[in-house]
Amino acid sequence: MDWLRIALAQIDTKVGDLEGNVEKVLSYLDLARDAEADIVAFPEMAITGYPPEDLLLKPDFIEANLRALEQVVAATRGLTVVVGFAGYSNDDIFNAAAVAHDGQLAGVYHKHYLPNYGVFDEDRYFQGGERVPVFVDEDVVLGISICEDIWYPSGPHEMQALLGHAQVLINISASPYHVGKGRFRERMLATRAADNVAVVAFCNLVGGQDELVFDGGSVIFDPRGDLIARGKQFAEELVVADVPLAQVFRQRLHDPRRRKERMAVSQNGGVVERIPLAPSRLHHKTRRRREPSLAPLLPFHAEIYQALLTGTRDYVRKNGFQNVVIGLSGGIDSALTAAIAADALGPEHVTGVSMPSVYSSDGSKDDAKQLAENLGIRYQTIPIHDIFQSYLGTLEGPFAGTAPNVAEENLQARVRGNLLMALSNKFGWIVLTTGNKSELSVGYATLYGDMAGGFAVIKDVPKTLVYELARYRNTLSPVIPENCLTKPPSAELRPDQKDTDSLPPYEILDPILHAYIEEDQSVDDMIAGGMEPETVRRVTRMVDRNEYKRRQAPPGVKITTRAFGKDRRLPITSHYGRRSE
Repeated sequence: MDWLRIALAQIDTKVGDLEGNVEKVLSYLDLARDAEADIVAFPEMAITGYPPEDLLLKPDFIEANLRALEQVVAATRGLTVVVGFAGYSNDDIFNAAAVAHDGQLAGVYHKHYLPNYGVFDEDRYFQGGERVPVFVDEDVVLGISICEDIWYPSGPHEMQALLGHAQVLINISASPYHVGKGRFRERMLATRAADNVAVVAFCNLVGGQDELVFDGGSVIFDPRGDLIARGKQFAEELVVADVPLAQVFRQRLHDPRRRKERMAVSQNGGVVERIPLAPSRLHHKTRRRREPSLAPLLPFHAEIYQALLTGTRDYVRKNGFQNVVIGLSGGIDSALTAAIAADALGPEHVTGVSMPSVYSSDGSKDDAKQLAENLGIRYQTIPIHDIFQSYLGTLEGPFAGTAPNVAEENLQARVRGNLLMALSNKFGWIVLTTGNKSELSVGYATLYGDMAGGFAVIKDVPKTLVYELARYRNTLSPVIPENCLTKPPSAELRPDQKDTDSLPPYEILDPILHAYIEEDQSVDDMIAGGMEPETVRRVTRMVDRNEYKRRQAPPGVKITTRAFGKDRRLPITSHYGRRSE
């Protein structure tokens, strides 16, 4: 056989929604049949959603997931289907891929390499696989692997190609997004295809799950490592391509290195199990070759913006909310948050609330109103002066004899947080907070004030990138007032306040935060790299002292390589590096 038609179903699943996930899988099986595909692959843990976390510790969840798999297997008439689920064997569970063929379960592959870094915690739940099967249908040999397995050059895919003679290596994945990961991942997959002289088909999950976003971008590479097909980023899609099997055989004949590599792997004890796919009904269809899907990769800012849209939309919708409420200060952070919410959910589902105090400038109040009009969202104004004065009156005794300081400033933020939560309780809206990564890093945020809410849209977006994304959004349509982009950032909690009263300029602060948080550079490393010593020491002290605040922050979309939360796990109580203070 010269070619094979592969379909990759990059779908958006819901963790724990077994019935809904099965329904979606079955609908994509119909699409694959309409496309006359031979093989259709679904993402890692498609039956359960990913990551199911401690749901995997519930026996009834495992059993229900196995029953759900049976429904999928029964519906695979005329197809070979690869689908992820939670496997059970010998009193343990596995991150597994079922291979179903024409209504029967042909076999199961267990994930070998269980990631336990960054956002991953798979060693907590799964046993690692040991068997290396290939699935054989007449003259077609398929190697199946799951996510992390293909990131290792000598992973199971190598044995499947060398000893099992697999021409097609299918990897099902739930690969979380961060900036630039898609391009890096494609380079790795192209290398795997060229090194194994095999077609590599990579099916990735799409959608948001808590703070994680999965970007789709499923791809197929030919045995030279050239791109054949690519799915869209951040969108559900059936990616279909005809892959060249004859090219694999011809190219392998011209690559004598494989013979030596095969001998070395065999001598090291490598064993591959061959599982037949029978009775075979594939590859006897009369079809014309079709042009593959080849979606372009999004540019830098468009990619990040779509990640934020996807994460926000799915968090809100998957948790049963229809509407959101946002405090609009007239500043850049709330402006970008509101734009993302309106684009993700529709402006009719967004309410912006201006809560001015005596310190709020006329320009900021005008900017908040103009933003709401530009976006077409609902808009309310609730002044906080009287409430703030009531608080001060109540605290007059305890505060007697003290000068005003951050306590009075933060009261205003907490009044605003209370008002937003009251609206949330009354109308069932979820509060979207507006703090950025720079502020959260150094504690320039108020607990139970501007940190109060259900989801933090730009929690992982540094302040300098907030400005870039706002300018990008205005290239689509000019919704964010120019004054938001040009005026000096300020919390406006006291007269003539500027962020630079408390912080270094963001163009200085953000590189320090990136080096310290995402690259784990030491103070000495940063100073040796040319950063100003006292500023570095001051900023890193602020980061370390505010871990307790970040632990109380709502979840937010992960877009960087080291987001607060699952990515970066430091103790709150720690004296490392503090002895000299």
